[in-house]
Amino acid sequence: MVESFKKTFFITTPIYYVNDIPHIGHAYTTIIADAISRFKKLSGKDVFFLTGTDEHGQKVEKSAAEKGLKPIELADKVVFRFKNLWKTLNISYDYFIRTTQPLHEKGVQKIFQKLKEKGDIYKGIYKGYYCVSCENFLSKDVPIEEESFKTCPDCGKKAGVVSEECYFFKLAAYQKPLLEFYEQHPAFVRPQGRMNEVINFVRQGLKDLSITRTTVKWGIPVVDDSDHTIYVWFDALHNYLTGLGYDWDMKLFDKFWPATLHLIGKDILRFHAVFWPAFLIAAGFSLPQTVYGHGWWLKDKSKISKSKGNVLDPHIILNTFGADSLRYFLLREIPIGLDGNFSHEAFIHRVNSDLANDLGNLVQRTLTMIQSYFGGAIEEIDEENEGDKKIRLEFESVKENVYKYYEGYSLNKALEETWVYINSINRYLADNEPWKIARDKTKQKRLGRILYQAAAALKAISYFIFPVMPESAEKIWKYLGEEKPIQEELFTDLQFDNFKLGQKIQKPKPLFPRVNLEDFLKEEEDKSAQATKEDKMEYISFDEFKRMDLRAGEILKAEKVEGTQKLIKIEVDIGTEKRTMVAGIAEEYAPSDLVGKKLVVIINLKPAVIRGIESQAMLLAADVDGKAIIPFFIEDVPAGAKVR
Repeated sequence: MVESFKKTFFITTPIYYVNDIPHIGHAYTTIIADAISRFKKLSGKDVFFLTGTDEHGQKVEKSAAEKGLKPIELADKVVFRFKNLWKTLNISYDYFIRTTQPLHEKGVQKIFQKLKEKGDIYKGIYKGYYCVSCENFLSKDVPIEEESFKTCPDCGKKAGVVSEECYFFKLAAYQKPLLEFYEQHPAFVRPQGRMNEVINFVRQGLKDLSITRTTVKWGIPVVDDSDHTIYVWFDALHNYLTGLGYDWDMKLFDKFWPATLHLIGKDILRFHAVFWPAFLIAAGFSLPQTVYGHGWWLKDKSKISKSKGNVLDPHIILNTFGADSLRYFLLREIPIGLDGNFSHEAFIHRVNSDLANDLGNLVQRTLTMIQSYFGGAIEEIDEENEGDKKIRLEFESVKENVYKYYEGYSLNKALEETWVYINSINRYLADNEPWKIARDKTKQKRLGRILYQAAAALKAISYFIFPVMPESAEKIWKYLGEEKPIQEELFTDLQFDNFKLGQKIQKPKPLFPRVNLEDFLKEEEDKSAQATKEDKMEYISFDEFKRMDLRAGEILKAEKVEGTQKLIKIEVDIGTEKRTMVAGIAEEYAPSDLVGKKLVVIINLKPAVIRGIESQAMLLAADVDGKAIIPFFIEDVPAGAKVR
């Protein structure tokens, strides 16, 4: 394993627009960044991981107006959702930048003024087509004709004609410097095919870029010319400087700049690989090492987006499976440079086959046998035979390959290599049949050796999957009796025989319960329908309202649903009988706090099977920024009382 010379590693995601709720596409980029960040820390790097939100521009202004909100009110609500999702997904970012923060606005204004004084920014008149959806001006090569709009070649939506005074950035002056930089740094854009796209685009010729608007007020004002607000892309791209401390913590900035890796979706490649380096060259900053344009997750062969109506809400999956299953699927299914089509069947197959069968069963049976046959601690083992030795030597090879793949951002290959090793250990146990050897008390040392090899391999496996599946990895690590936190052991220090004899094994719990596809699809359909209704007001008649049987219910029992993060199984007294219901409220309420409380429940909904439990009623709760708040009765209301 060869360490690169630079000891710091600065990784970024794009900052996400706040005109939309977080979806699988946003989660995908951020999970990639988190996995790479975690790996780099294991390899000994000093890492800074930046993410955040892009909060200015016409699109945000328009979305806020449609919802009857001020732009900052919309931004605050969506930022809460992003931060809440990143917490649920175990995203370990170092700083969350918001482009409405004064430190960002001040930094952008400072750089704008610097370029203006240098002569790289000048005032003029822009007339052409502008796409609000992309927040982008169409090429001036698109002729302005009689029609009032053109179709945007990037998103397919209407781009209308704008004509206004604005400031221009001399992008054309940087065509030659950019091409020279690309030639000297052929790996600046990855994958290689996207580097070729960028070079071809720049070679066709660059036009000066309009970078302010007078008709959009929701943005950063130009110093000494407040009629102009700074174009959202000039504003947004500079988050990579201001979020790192530019102009407010220069010690931090000098330590980590230039960026090692900008992770972006391929649809914003031009902004990051052409405009951004031109801005940096003009302002005198060093350029990033790599811009990686990853592929899209598709559904029904279209990019996942709210405008296409094919958004996949990650919370629905997370409520059932937890973070690690989703993280694993997104990073295992496709290389990060390619597109992938999201399939529920493929997802459930990965959960049931790779996670429940391959890894989950290996952990469960290995540690259970150590508990059963050795009281939880292997004290003595015999010498390795050839089969045992093969497991140890294979560890060395897998370790080398996993490191190489993580280092090269081939996350799917790192996982594939790990699963080859998992399957090897499963075959090793099947071939040696320790459950049979355990019947012969004279073969305890042989039995100890077999289970020692399996446990040592499991320690390595938990380490290999940690960047992608941190929660599951830490559980396995602790089940094995490891005292030092997993993230404190460097990759170079990981050795097969570091698993110590006499180490006390904890009793494991199932990591990945199997899930029935039909049950999950029904649950997702119900939750999606509920979310859709929340987004759109639908009026019902009084007669329809009277059909709902609302009752006061008293909670008799409550317990977490095994293998889930949010689900609680509740037994409720509705006066005439006791009912069972399943509710996704575990992040807001502890089961013990619910017992004895009285609340409103709907008792005539069609029962639904959730994680194998028939839910026969539904509680009512307020949705406060994604959190369920239950209105409990304060008065002594008898169970079963009608609610009207």
